[in-house]
Amino acid sequence: MELIGYLASALIVLSLLMASVLKLRVINLVGAFVFTLYGVLIDSAPVVFTNGAIVVIDVYYLWKMWRERAAESYFEVVEWPTDGVYLPRFLRFHADDIARSQPHFDGVRDDHVAFVVLRDAQPVGAVLVRAPGDGTAVVDLDYVVPAHRDFQAGAHVFGPHGPFATRGIRTVTTGADTSVHRRYLERLGFTPSGDAWTLAIP
Repeated sequence: MELIGYLASALIVLSLLMASVLKLRVINLVGAFVFTLYGVLIDSAPVVFTNGAIVVIDVYYLWKMWRERAAESYFEVVEWPTDGVYLPRFLRFHADDIARSQPHFDGVRDDHVAFVVLRDAQPVGAVLVRAPGDGTAVVDLDYVVPAHRDFQAGAHVFGPHGPFATRGIRTVTTGADTSVHRRYLERLGFTPSGDAWTLAIP
């Protein structure tokens, strides 16, 4: 029986290590549920009520996240000046995390068009693109902070109502130097083409 308590404790601790809000809530929910079961087995009302309340709270916030995601209102993508103050500071602040997934990125170029991904009007990501005006574009950076990567920000960027589609861009190519970034591109529908990955914009 004690093993159930240890398992629940391990899950709670593991949830607190998650950078992703979604993963934190899901693992915390499972841990609290196991703790509730443990409380029933040892006949401890405080353990049952406390962790039962945590289960309800986690379910509520997961339901809220699902509704926001289903409504496609969770993210907004806006064009951002590359020569302003904010974008360079954002990129410097997240430079180490960017380098882990997209080490090919070497900074803002003069021919870049920048898009910032907003969540409730708060910047959580940046996309840097070269678009020569022939219906194609090259993405040099597609970055979202860890806490919001599970909410499919990329679907808003590359979807039929995103900035590429509205600007008449029909083909996007990008590089993928790491396995984590390749998995992300595969989920979005990119396909490998030589050393690059390509996506047809709907």
